[in-house]
Amino acid sequence: MPVAVTYPGVYIEEVPSGVRTIVGVATSIGAFVDYFSAGPMNKAVHILSLADFENQFGGLDTRSEASYAIQQFFLNGGTEAYVVRVASASQGNTPVTAAIGLADTATSTAVLVVSASSAGSWGNNIRLDVNYNTTDPSKQFNLIVTELTFVNGVAQIVATETFRNLVIDPSSSSDVAAVVNAASQLITVSEASGSTGKRPAQTGTASALAPDLTKLAKTDTMDVSLGSTKIGTLPGLPDPPPTAMADLASILQSQIRTLAGLGSATVSVVGSSSTNAYLVAKAGTGKWSDFLSFTDSGSGLATKLGFDKTTSNIQLYVVGGPAAQAQTLPDGKNQQSGTDGKWDPSGDASGVATAIKGDPAKKTGIYALLDVDLFNLLCLPVTANLLDDSAAAVATAAESLCTTRRAFYLLDVPQQASNRDKVDAVMNWLSSNATLRSKNAALYFPRTDIPDPLNAFRSRPTPPSGTLAGLYARTDGARGVWKAPAGTEATLAGVQNLEYKLTDPENGVLNPLAINCLRNFPIYGPVSWGARTLNGADQMADDYKYIPVRRLALFIEESLYRGTQWVVFEPNDEPLWAQIRLNVGAFMQNLFRQGAFQGQTPQDAYFVKCDKQTTTQNDINLGIVNIIVGFAPLKPAEFVVIQIQQIAGQIAT
Repeated sequence: MPVAVTYPGVYIEEVPSGVRTIVGVATSIGAFVDYFSAGPMNKAVHILSLADFENQFGGLDTRSEASYAIQQFFLNGGTEAYVVRVASASQGNTPVTAAIGLADTATSTAVLVVSASSAGSWGNNIRLDVNYNTTDPSKQFNLIVTELTFVNGVAQIVATETFRNLVIDPSSSSDVAAVVNAASQLITVSEASGSTGKRPAQTGTASALAPDLTKLAKTDTMDVSLGSTKIGTLPGLPDPPPTAMADLASILQSQIRTLAGLGSATVSVVGSSSTNAYLVAKAGTGKWSDFLSFTDSGSGLATKLGFDKTTSNIQLYVVGGPAAQAQTLPDGKNQQSGTDGKWDPSGDASGVATAIKGDPAKKTGIYALLDVDLFNLLCLPVTANLLDDSAAAVATAAESLCTTRRAFYLLDVPQQASNRDKVDAVMNWLSSNATLRSKNAALYFPRTDIPDPLNAFRSRPTPPSGTLAGLYARTDGARGVWKAPAGTEATLAGVQNLEYKLTDPENGVLNPLAINCLRNFPIYGPVSWGARTLNGADQMADDYKYIPVRRLALFIEESLYRGTQWVVFEPNDEPLWAQIRLNVGAFMQNLFRQGAFQGQTPQDAYFVKCDKQTTTQNDINLGIVNIIVGFAPLKPAEFVVIQIQQIAGQIAT
């Protein structure tokens, strides 16, 4: 607004320039929908690396084609993706979430129910430790959550979460359900009715409260058992015996660790002198299924410390396991083992296809991506394992979604009914499924062979969509979305071989049909050797014959859609039109300077029109402003023709 001029002098008024910078959107955000061994169901999860995928969804799984596609995506240059986990319900065996109820010591009734954060057998590898080593050992408890993996039968820790000074009290800021559910990536917690003020029984073998250390003698020993098996006898105490609980704990821990199989055992002090401190012994991470027990030997150290009166000896809680590892009550209550369910594209093609397609109203399957702000490259490699009808149904839904969301679909040819890694076979399939032709989709042939870490790195035939999506991302970053993701620089990282080796004549048959070929050339190795959309067949003569042209158009459309939101409800007249021409023109000029368009001058490369010719008075009355943006796209040099002519001998003059 103009400043109010009230006194003689100089006034400063800032005038808006009308420049509203339009920022280009991302062009290579991947999207993958399939079965995975872990992760939330029917929810699009943002990942930025293969490590993110492994942490959230469990990594590679032989049942999941998309797990290998995601690996290939990041290996070939992808940097950002969304992943949706689905499951087939038609087989009557959907994934089950592992769970366990934790009981208190006094009543042996469950006070907490702990569940894995998502369904699947992975939840059976979660272990829970409970201890009372808190600021108030009489009321609070700590919860330690550990996820394991087993390599050759040996437990290895994958992740650990620790939550301290918890209580069961919904009115408290330290309430276990509120704290854990807000922060944990491994579990969720619910509180049983009437459990306020109670605590789950602690894990480990506890001594008596405040044992009298003045009665200890250097000859005091005790037998140590692991489960029901005696594994040794402690050698006795130093002379003089320790008088501090911490010193005694350190001595006992050192002695126990000398026994076979207890190299990671721990003995800790819970509480303090003012809160009746006591000792807690645990077998350690190497013995998740066994508990420690102590009995008298010689002068009776177990009796003096009160280990012989222990009524609760829960070594740890096994979420979803066969029972909490416990000697006596309280035990784990209402346990539920986690299961992966079934995922059999060949035997249950319709069920798998239904899970992938999902329901737009419920936002399941591919429609979970409706909650995503932006994705560009949709990959559904499971279609390679489906029967033809099911694969076509999935592809049709995927192409429709991509058209709506201005995304691009990389179609994988179904292989279940017939081996389509042959020239005639893939041609016949595409001819039979001509309705799948789309300007927002591309098809690549043949499948790629990649090393499988889950099978001694032997070769695994893999649908190429994930590899190509990574190549798209790499090309976009290095050259721009207007560069075709093909050529000798479009090498396929991680690909050992191709399922079919094409010749030039065979390539010449497939290319006019818009089947993009993958070739294996000396020196370069496997490369992408095609850049046509599924509307790129020569007979169709489509404007969007080439992938880079279509993806550039999608990029411009999405960028302008987001960058012109400010126009809505602005006064619809020449000042607004001028601002639109300025801002959209600046965006297009920037692309021209980067080499995105044909033409030596901006006038040859693009135009932006928004004036009284595009927006009539009737349009203004209807609240409409019309903007016309044109561009001259760069089309790939698909065929290089070199003419060679012999020079005739010159006549001397």
